[in-house]
Amino acid sequence: MSVSADPYTDAARAKNKFGKANPLPVGILPVEVSLRNETSQPIRIKLDTIQLEVHFESGRHQDLDWIPVGEVADAVAHPHGPSAPQSRRFPIGLPPTTDHKVDKLVDVLKPLSLDADIVPPMATIHGFLFFNLDGDMSLAEAASLYMPDATTLPANKPLMFFEVRLGKQ
Repeated sequence: MSVSADPYTDAARAKNKFGKANPLPVGILPVEVSLRNETSQPIRIKLDTIQLEVHFESGRHQDLDWIPVGEVADAVAHPHGPSAPQSRRFPIGLPPTTDHKVDKLVDVLKPLSLDADIVPPMATIHGFLFFNLDGDMSLAEAASLYMPDATTLPANKPLMFFEVRLGKQ
């Protein structure tokens, strides 16, 4: 299996790809991940274990979990946090409110996200994972995408972990 990761750190490139749903201005790094299965057996990826490993000059590192599309959409829709709740005189029986702005952004981001966990034989899947870098996109230069859990099916035989450096080699 081969794994590639392409961070979108350029503002114009991210704007072109995501339009109004662009997560870069709110400090969220989109990383396009491609997974190529070069075997005759399906491979299962545990998506919830994929992390961005940021390496600092001091030798320290920090592991960041990717954030779900709904959280990305909420951050883009409300870059300064949620607005103050409106007080209601009679809160009994009121239906929960929905945020149509967030829903529209989810509709844009969801089809672009990596949400499949099975890579069919001799096939490629790809999509975006999003990581909150708190606005410091320079951290991507010293980061690696870490994918520890991949297994062949149906034998459930573990493959070695994958680590892909995002910065220039």
